[in-house]
Amino acid sequence: MFFGGMQKFSLIDYPGRPCAIVFTMGCNFKCPYCHNPELISLTKKTFVVVSEQEILRFLESRKGKIDAVSITGGEPTLHDDLLDFMFKLKTMGFLIKLDSNGTRPLVLQEALDKKLVDCLAMDVKAPLAKYNSIVASPVVLEDIKKSIDLIKNSGIDYEFRTTIVKSLLSKEDILEIGDLVSGARRYYLQKFVPTKTYDSTFLTQTTYSDEEFETLRKEIAPKVQYCKVR
Repeated sequence: MFFGGMQKFSLIDYPGRPCAIVFTMGCNFKCPYCHNPELISLTKKTFVVVSEQEILRFLESRKGKIDAVSITGGEPTLHDDLLDFMFKLKTMGFLIKLDSNGTRPLVLQEALDKKLVDCLAMDVKAPLAKYNSIVASPVVLEDIKKSIDLIKNSGIDYEFRTTIVKSLLSKEDILEIGDLVSGARRYYLQKFVPTKTYDSTFLTQTTYSDEEFETLRKEIAPKVQYCKVR
């Protein structure tokens, strides 16, 4: 696997557990507001690249101090050896959280079938009609729907989330995403923070006000078990 970096400790990325975070290289989306643009390409390695062996050695030394590993990216499911890496983590005794954009539901299903994942997180980028334009890449919409349904029925902990740039997603779009994830255990509306973006013009973009977010949250809340702005 190609790793673009590692965060050695986090108290917020795995629900209720101290964890490490590993970042995989490569993504099949080119979201203009992406806050990890250096991870999109497999050749543009501006992060300090770490090897799998280095990551595993570090994690071995942290047994008993951290409980979990969060795998994010980029898009981890693009890597054919992802499940092999997850198996190694499981044999070391770690809980695993996997972040995904939902474009490879078969990989998610296999991870579930093999009991290699304990928590799933999916970024739902847009209402289906706007997906291709928002992520600036061709998307098989049926795969997005399959992943959402698969995660909702996975039997493990999970969350959905949407990063919201005001110029890209109208309030009606956001409510439509709420319909898309209806019945979900947790759904987060994430404020876009323009600190670093794939498209530099998005450094001047904004998100909705706190009051507008709260209104949206209240409208979506009845559709899911838990909805929060973060």
